[in-house]
Amino acid sequence: MKALRAFGVGLCLAALSLSSHAQQFINVLTGGTSGVYYPLGVALSQIYGKAIPEAKSSVQATKASAENLNLLQAGRGEIAFTLGDALSDAWKGEAEAGFKTPLKKLRGVAGIYPNYIQIVASADSGIKTLADLKGKRISVGAPKSGTELNARAILKAAGLNYKDFAKVEYLPFGESVELMKNRQLDVTLQSAGLGVASLRDLATSVKIVVVPVPADVVAKVGDPAYQPAVIPANTYEGQNADVPTVAIANFLVTHEGVPADIVYKMTKAMYDNLDQLVAAHAAAKAIKRENAVKGMPVPLHPGAEKYYREVGLLK
Repeated sequence: MKALRAFGVGLCLAALSLSSHAQQFINVLTGGTSGVYYPLGVALSQIYGKAIPEAKSSVQATKASAENLNLLQAGRGEIAFTLGDALSDAWKGEAEAGFKTPLKKLRGVAGIYPNYIQIVASADSGIKTLADLKGKRISVGAPKSGTELNARAILKAAGLNYKDFAKVEYLPFGESVELMKNRQLDVTLQSAGLGVASLRDLATSVKIVVVPVPADVVAKVGDPAYQPAVIPANTYEGQNADVPTVAIANFLVTHEGVPADIVYKMTKAMYDNLDQLVAAHAAAKAIKRENAVKGMPVPLHPGAEKYYREVGLLK
């Protein structure tokens, strides 16, 4: 009987071991469904589903950067989209940015495309410059999201704070646009890839003005993650000229607990299938392998590092 019991226990342990090996999950943490992270996350999940058949891939809509990084630290996701400044704040443990302690389990996978801070007002609001925002009704993104952190930085550099507005809403992109369509808001600040669906939708519904962020304001932010950039003419309906603004790099991040072979496969699969990401959203056109490790605020995951050494990006 003892021998049979021992044999039975052995079988159970073996089955559990096999089961744990089989059950590798890749949960892709994104952002709101009307942003850029979400469609790219869906495309990434589909790529992983084919390239890594031993793993079960899924997508989670979130409040984006800060929430994603806290979820990764807690082991509740395997890969996430984030803005570079939020990632840097998470690594340092900036409480004001939503990180009570340094998130030291985070590991880098790839630098991807830049986010552009896009401040879009309804034409009938009379807003043409940053100074005109005073006394208006604004949405600055979900609380403690990457967008909201960007909003604080840019508004402060322009000499404004939330008390200067008639109303401040903390809403995701889609909800912000709906309020603007209903004349309940004057302006929305959205940090996203160019051609984000929410702003394309807004521009086809009401006449818009894309508010410039001059280079001197960008310089006053005092963070090297914030770089002067341009929203090209005709990115949105009714926007007939180039508009200066600020760009911030986006990154894909994982955590130290994800196996190196899985992260290697995820990294390789993404670069092998960039066309699928571009098909999901035009912002992915800016993803270049040569930019993968530039400005990475956290250590690279060994799995990603192996891939970059293999392709000659790292020596």
